[in-house]
Amino acid sequence: MEILLIIVSAIFVNNIVLAQFLGICPFLGVSNKLSTATGMSAAVCFVITLATIVTYLLNNYLLVPLGLEFLQTISFILVIAALVQMVEIVLKKVSPSLYQALGIFLPLITTNCAVLGVAITVVTKEFTFGLPSHMLGLGEAVLYAFATSLGYGLAMVLFSGMREQLSLNDVPKAFKGVPIALVTVSILAMAFMGFSGMV
Repeated sequence: MEILLIIVSAIFVNNIVLAQFLGICPFLGVSNKLSTATGMSAAVCFVITLATIVTYLLNNYLLVPLGLEFLQTISFILVIAALVQMVEIVLKKVSPSLYQALGIFLPLITTNCAVLGVAITVVTKEFTFGLPSHMLGLGEAVLYAFATSLGYGLAMVLFSGMREQLSLNDVPKAFKGVPIALVTVSILAMAFMGFSGMV
């Protein structure tokens, strides 16, 4: 039951983009086409999950035992940047086709605050999920990170589909471009607020 609560909460109730407002820049910038939104979603899903594993282990087995918790933010930023660079190098050598598919999105993820936000949330926040509050273990942390990235991808794909439809419609001149995108994403965020009674 707890696993289901983590998944539903991360994807729908506390959606990282629509409820926590993290990762807005790439969300608005890359969502013009469904294909680019899907590619960015896949890259974010991979990097958030991998970065959460590494930062969780770094925090619990190095920073906390040495009393260096004040270095969490800077060390997490360095780990995420290094991790994205390593993933880029490995993909370039191992799978050039996947590297070409994700090529433009990997550098964008380095500056995506959603990745850092999930890593910090996992190690600092106590989660209740309707149960007594407790810190997440590694398995729960990875599940939460993966579900959060799926929520990011769901919001990105839905929003890009809406933007593609809007490009076919006659939008008033004052609302063309970013204004209609912001109105659309605010309506999407309100729709996601309907899930808040589930958890």
